[in-house]
Amino acid sequence: MKPLILASGSPRRSELLKQMNIPFEIHKSGVSEDLPPQIYPQDAVIELSSRKALDVAAKFPDYFVLGADTVVSIQNEILGKPHNQDEAISMLKKLSAATHQVYTGVTIVAEGSVHSFYDVTDVTFWELSEQDINTYIESREPFDKAGGYGIQGKGAYLVKEIKGDYYSVMGLPLSKTIRALKKCGFPV
Repeated sequence: MKPLILASGSPRRSELLKQMNIPFEIHKSGVSEDLPPQIYPQDAVIELSSRKALDVAAKFPDYFVLGADTVVSIQNEILGKPHNQDEAISMLKKLSAATHQVYTGVTIVAEGSVHSFYDVTDVTFWELSEQDINTYIESREPFDKAGGYGIQGKGAYLVKEIKGDYYSVMGLPLSKTIRALKKCGFPV
C-alpha cells in the first residue's frame, strides 16, 4: 500500500496522523497562500487546502494526497500568522475576552477525484492582561501560529473554553478526516 502524502510541513498535522498510526510521507506544497481581500474564512481554508493538495497530487498522481489549512477569524476578519511582535500583541488583544472561530479546511485528492470540507470551532479566551500577553509573546510561540497562538502549547493558558473539535484547532479535524479518507478508499 502506498502511504498517504501530507501536503503540509505542519508538525502538528504530522503529530496527529502519527497518533492515528496512519503511514504518510510529507511533500510540502509551494503554492501561494495569498487570498483575495474580503474572502470568507470557510472559503479561504477550502481554497488553500485545495491549492496545496492539487499541487502535490500533480507530482504524485497515484497517491492519496491530503492538504489542510487553518485560519483564525474574529468577526469574519482572518488573523494570519503574526510577522512581528506588534502584530502578535494586536491579535492577542483582539482575541482577549472574546469568542473567535478557528476554521480548518481539508482536501483529499485520490484517483482523480477531489473531496474538500471544512470544520469550525468556537474558541473563547480569558480576558488577557498586558502581562499575560507579554509573557506569551516572550515564549516565541505566537509567531508560527494562525491567530498568534497555539492551543496545544503554552497558548492553552489563554483559552477559557472551546465548542467544537479540539484537533481542528490544532490543524486537522481528525475524526472527520479519518472518515473522509475511508470514504475516498484509503485503508485506515
